[in-house]
Amino acid sequence: MASESQKQPRYTGIPKQVSRKDFNRYILPHLKKRIKGPKPKLSFYKIFNYILYVLHTGIQWDQLRTRRNELHWSNVYKWHNRWSKDGSYEKLFEASVIHLLDTEQLDTSRLHGDGSNTIVKKGVRAPGIQDINTRKVKKN
Repeated sequence: MASESQKQPRYTGIPKQVSRKDFNRYILPHLKKRIKGPKPKLSFYKIFNYILYVLHTGIQWDQLRTRRNELHWSNVYKWHNRWSKDGSYEKLFEASVIHLLDTEQLDTSRLHGDGSNTIVKKGVRAPGIQDINTRKVKKN
C-alpha cells in the first residue's frame, strides 16, 4: 500500500522551460505543423520555449529578444497564435490532464463543476458580522 506522501500530487508550478526530451515526448505530437510554406528557421522546441518565456515573464511580444537574434519576435508570436487558433494547445492541455489522472498526480478535490474556484482572502469578515452596503443610495 502506498504511503500518504506518494499519493500527494507533485505540482511544481507552471514550467518556465521544457527539456528537449519532454518536449518531443509530450508536446510535439499535439502541435500542428505547417504543410505548405517554408520550414521555420528554429526547431519547434526552441519556439515553444520562447513562448513559455513570454507567458511566464509577462513581457510584451515585441520585447522578446531571442539569443543571437536567431528569430524575430513576430515569428514566435505567429507560431503561438497559430497553435492557439488551430486547437493545438487545447489538445495538449487535454492530453496533460489525462496523463496526470492516469499517473494519479491530479488532485480534483478542489475543483468545482462550473469552473469556479474558492479563494480565501486575508481580511475576510467573520461570518457573524452583518454585511453593510457601503454604496451610496441614489435619491431620485
